[in-house]
Amino acid sequence: MSKETPNQKNIIFDQMIIERRSHRRFWQEFPSKKDILSIIDAGLHAPFAAASSTKDYFRRFFVLKMGSKSMTTAAVLIFEEVSKIISKLELAMENDPQFRGQAIGFANRLAIIKKIGKVPGVGTAPYFIIIAEKKGFPRVEQQSLAHCLENMWLKATALDLGFQLVSATAQLADNPSFCAMLGINPGEWALNGCAVGYSAEELSPSILPSVDEVTSWLE
Repeated sequence: MSKETPNQKNIIFDQMIIERRSHRRFWQEFPSKKDILSIIDAGLHAPFAAASSTKDYFRRFFVLKMGSKSMTTAAVLIFEEVSKIISKLELAMENDPQFRGQAIGFANRLAIIKKIGKVPGVGTAPYFIIIAEKKGFPRVEQQSLAHCLENMWLKATALDLGFQLVSATAQLADNPSFCAMLGINPGEWALNGCAVGYSAEELSPSILPSVDEVTSWLE
Protein backbone atom coordinates (compact mmCIF):
# COMPACT_ATOMS: atom_id res chain seq x y z
CA MET A 1 0.00 0.00 0.00
CA SER A 2 1.32 3.45 -0.92
CA LYS A 3 2.62 5.61 1.94
CA GLU A 4 1.84 8.87 0.13
CA THR A 5 -1.43 10.63 0.76
CA PRO A 6 -3.66 11.42 -2.24
CA ASN A 7 -2.55 15.07 -2.03
CA GLN A 8 1.15 14.08 -2.01
CA LYS A 9 0.61 11.85 -5.05
CA ASN A 10 -1.12 14.71 -6.81
CA ILE A 11 1.74 17.11 -6.10
CA ILE A 12 4.32 14.61 -7.39
CA PHE A 13 2.25 13.89 -10.51
CA ASP A 14 1.83 17.61 -11.27
CA GLN A 15 5.58 18.05 -10.90
CA MET A 16 6.28 15.28 -13.44
CA ILE A 17 3.81 16.81 -15.91
CA ILE A 18 5.43 20.25 -15.62
CA GLU A 19 9.02 18.95 -15.80
CA ARG A 20 8.41 16.66 -18.78
CA ARG A 21 10.24 18.18 -21.75
CA SER A 22 11.76 17.14 -25.09
CA HIS A 23 15.52 16.76 -24.77
CA ARG A 24 17.69 16.66 -27.90
CA ARG A 25 21.22 16.76 -26.50
CA PHE A 26 22.54 13.89 -24.39
CA TRP A 27 25.68 12.95 -22.51
CA GLN A 28 27.28 9.70 -23.65
CA GLU A 29 27.04 8.20 -20.16
CA PHE A 30 24.69 5.19 -20.14
CA PRO A 31 21.79 5.11 -17.67
CA SER A 32 21.51 1.87 -15.71
CA LYS A 33 19.80 -1.16 -17.20
CA LYS A 34 17.45 -1.04 -14.20
CA ASP A 35 16.30 2.48 -15.15
CA ILE A 36 15.75 1.51 -18.80
CA LEU A 37 13.73 -1.53 -17.78
CA SER A 38 11.60 0.57 -15.43
CA ILE A 39 10.87 2.98 -18.30
CA ILE A 40 9.84 0.05 -20.48
CA ASP A 41 7.70 -1.34 -17.66
CA ALA A 42 5.87 1.99 -17.50
CA GLY A 43 5.15 1.68 -21.22
CA LEU A 44 3.97 -1.88 -20.78
CA HIS A 45 1.32 -0.68 -18.32
CA ALA A 46 -0.13 1.85 -20.78
CA PRO A 47 -3.57 1.31 -22.39
CA PHE A 48 -3.43 -0.82 -25.51
CA ALA A 49 -5.16 -1.10 -28.87
CA ALA A 50 -7.82 -3.49 -30.15
CA ALA A 51 -5.12 -5.94 -31.23
CA SER A 52 -4.63 -6.91 -27.59
CA SER A 53 -7.57 -9.26 -27.95
CA THR A 54 -5.46 -11.54 -30.18
CA LYS A 55 -3.56 -14.50 -28.75
CA ASP A 56 -0.20 -13.06 -29.83
CA TYR A 57 1.67 -10.77 -27.47
CA PHE A 58 0.48 -7.31 -28.50
CA ARG A 59 3.43 -5.07 -27.56
CA ARG A 60 7.19 -5.50 -27.82
CA PHE A 61 10.21 -3.35 -26.97
CA PHE A 62 13.63 -3.29 -28.63
CA VAL A 63 16.56 -1.52 -26.97
CA LEU A 64 19.43 -0.32 -29.18
CA LYS A 65 22.60 0.89 -27.49
CA MET A 66 24.87 3.65 -28.76
CA GLY A 67 27.85 2.16 -30.62
CA SER A 68 26.17 -1.19 -31.25
CA LYS A 69 25.79 -2.86 -34.64
CA SER A 70 21.99 -2.60 -34.41
CA MET A 71 22.17 1.14 -33.69
CA THR A 72 24.43 1.69 -36.71
CA THR A 73 22.06 -0.30 -38.93
CA ALA A 74 18.98 1.49 -37.60
CA ALA A 75 20.55 4.92 -38.11
CA VAL A 76 21.27 4.17 -41.78
CA LEU A 77 17.85 2.66 -42.51
CA ILE A 78 15.89 5.43 -40.81
CA PHE A 79 17.88 8.15 -42.54
CA GLU A 80 17.32 6.45 -45.90
CA GLU A 81 13.58 6.30 -45.24
CA VAL A 82 13.43 9.95 -44.21
CA SER A 83 15.40 10.90 -47.34
CA LYS A 84 12.76 9.16 -49.47
CA ILE A 85 10.02 11.10 -47.70
CA ILE A 86 11.89 14.37 -48.31
CA SER A 87 12.19 13.64 -52.05
CA LYS A 88 8.48 12.80 -52.36
CA LEU A 89 7.51 15.87 -50.36
CA GLU A 90 9.68 18.19 -52.45
CA LEU A 91 8.14 16.82 -55.67
CA ALA A 92 4.61 17.21 -54.30
CA MET A 93 5.30 20.82 -53.27
CA GLU A 94 6.65 21.65 -56.73
CA ASN A 95 3.44 20.43 -58.37
CA ASP A 96 0.98 21.91 -55.87
CA PRO A 97 1.51 25.49 -54.60
CA GLN A 98 -1.34 25.18 -52.09
CA PHE A 99 0.18 22.02 -50.64
CA ARG A 100 3.55 23.78 -50.51
CA GLY A 101 2.08 26.47 -48.29
CA GLN A 102 0.77 23.82 -45.91
CA ALA A 103 3.87 21.62 -45.84
CA ILE A 104 6.72 24.12 -45.97
CA GLY A 105 7.31 24.15 -42.21
CA PHE A 106 7.55 20.36 -42.03
CA ALA A 107 9.70 20.32 -45.18
CA ASN A 108 12.15 22.78 -43.62
CA ARG A 109 12.52 20.57 -40.54
CA LEU A 110 13.20 17.55 -42.74
CA ALA A 111 15.73 19.58 -44.73
CA ILE A 112 17.72 20.11 -41.52
CA ILE A 113 17.83 16.35 -40.96
CA LYS A 114 18.98 15.84 -44.55
CA LYS A 115 21.72 18.43 -44.08
CA ILE A 116 23.13 16.90 -40.88
CA GLY A 117 22.93 13.40 -42.39
CA LYS A 118 21.22 11.65 -39.49
CA VAL A 119 17.90 11.45 -37.68
CA PRO A 120 18.18 13.06 -34.22
CA GLY A 121 17.74 10.53 -31.44
CA VAL A 122 19.08 7.57 -33.42
CA GLY A 123 22.65 7.18 -32.27
CA THR A 124 22.78 10.61 -30.64
CA ALA A 125 21.55 9.33 -27.27
CA PRO A 126 22.82 6.34 -25.28
CA TYR A 127 19.64 4.35 -25.94
CA PHE A 128 17.13 4.21 -28.78
CA ILE A 129 14.02 2.26 -27.80
CA ILE A 130 11.64 0.95 -30.46
CA ILE A 131 8.10 -0.01 -29.50
CA ALA A 132 6.05 -2.35 -31.69
CA GLU A 133 2.26 -2.71 -31.43
CA LYS A 134 0.49 -5.61 -33.17
CA LYS A 135 -1.91 -4.35 -35.84
CA GLY A 136 -5.59 -5.14 -35.47
CA PHE A 137 -8.97 -3.71 -36.29
CA PRO A 138 -9.80 -0.89 -36.05
CA ARG A 139 -6.35 0.53 -36.83
CA VAL A 140 -5.58 2.42 -33.63
CA GLU A 141 -2.03 1.19 -33.05
CA GLN A 142 -0.42 4.64 -33.17
CA GLN A 143 -2.90 5.94 -30.58
CA SER A 144 -1.93 3.00 -28.38
CA LEU A 145 1.77 3.67 -28.94
CA ALA A 146 1.20 7.31 -27.97
CA HIS A 147 -0.18 6.17 -24.60
CA CYS A 148 2.83 3.89 -24.21
CA LEU A 149 5.34 6.65 -25.00
CA GLU A 150 3.56 9.06 -22.65
CA ASN A 151 4.02 6.64 -19.75
CA MET A 152 7.65 6.09 -20.68
CA TRP A 153 8.26 9.82 -20.98
CA LEU A 154 6.83 10.52 -17.54
CA LYS A 155 8.87 7.69 -16.01
CA ALA A 156 12.05 9.00 -17.62
CA THR A 157 11.25 12.43 -16.18
CA ALA A 158 10.79 10.92 -12.72
CA LEU A 159 14.23 9.31 -13.10
CA ASP A 160 15.81 12.64 -14.14
CA LEU A 161 16.56 11.29 -17.61
CA GLY A 162 16.19 13.09 -20.91
CA PHE A 163 13.66 11.78 -23.40
CA GLN A 164 13.13 12.48 -27.10
CA LEU A 165 10.42 11.15 -29.38
CA VAL A 166 11.72 9.64 -32.63
CA SER A 167 8.51 9.68 -34.65
CA ALA A 168 10.32 8.82 -37.90
CA THR A 169 10.46 5.26 -36.55
CA ALA A 170 6.82 4.84 -37.58
CA GLN A 171 7.82 5.02 -41.26
CA LEU A 172 9.86 1.79 -40.99
CA ALA A 173 6.96 -0.55 -40.18
CA ASP A 174 6.96 -1.94 -43.74
CA ASN A 175 10.72 -1.85 -44.29
CA PRO A 176 11.94 -5.47 -44.74
CA SER A 177 15.52 -4.80 -43.59
CA PHE A 178 14.46 -2.85 -40.51
CA CYS A 179 11.85 -5.43 -39.51
CA ALA A 180 14.34 -8.26 -40.09
CA MET A 181 16.72 -6.55 -37.66
CA LEU A 182 13.91 -6.54 -35.07
CA GLY A 183 12.83 -10.10 -35.87
CA ILE A 184 9.27 -9.15 -36.84
CA ASN A 185 7.30 -9.47 -40.07
CA PRO A 186 6.96 -6.30 -42.18
CA GLY A 187 3.49 -4.79 -42.07
CA GLU A 188 2.25 -6.78 -39.06
CA TRP A 189 3.30 -4.26 -36.42
CA ALA A 190 3.05 -0.50 -36.01
CA LEU A 191 6.26 1.12 -34.76
CA ASN A 192 7.37 4.18 -32.88
CA GLY A 193 10.43 5.07 -30.88
CA CYS A 194 12.25 7.29 -28.41
CA ALA A 195 15.76 8.25 -27.34
CA VAL A 196 16.75 8.10 -23.66
CA GLY A 197 19.80 9.28 -21.78
CA TYR A 198 21.17 11.91 -19.41
CA SER A 199 20.28 15.32 -20.77
CA ALA A 200 23.16 17.63 -21.72
CA GLU A 201 20.96 20.71 -21.65
CA GLU A 202 18.89 22.61 -19.13
CA LEU A 203 15.61 23.66 -20.70
CA SER A 204 13.56 26.68 -19.73
CA PRO A 205 9.99 26.15 -18.50
CA SER A 206 7.26 25.70 -21.11
CA ILE A 207 5.25 28.81 -21.95
CA LEU A 208 1.59 27.79 -22.14
CA PRO A 209 -1.74 29.60 -21.92
CA SER A 210 -3.71 29.31 -18.70
CA VAL A 211 -6.18 26.47 -18.48
CA ASP A 212 -9.03 29.01 -18.34
CA GLU A 213 -8.00 30.45 -21.72
CA VAL A 214 -8.38 27.12 -23.51
CA THR A 215 -11.38 25.66 -21.65
CA SER A 216 -15.05 26.11 -22.49
CA TRP A 217 -17.76 24.86 -20.14
CA LEU A 218 -20.72 23.70 -22.22
CA GLU A 219 -24.29 23.62 -20.96
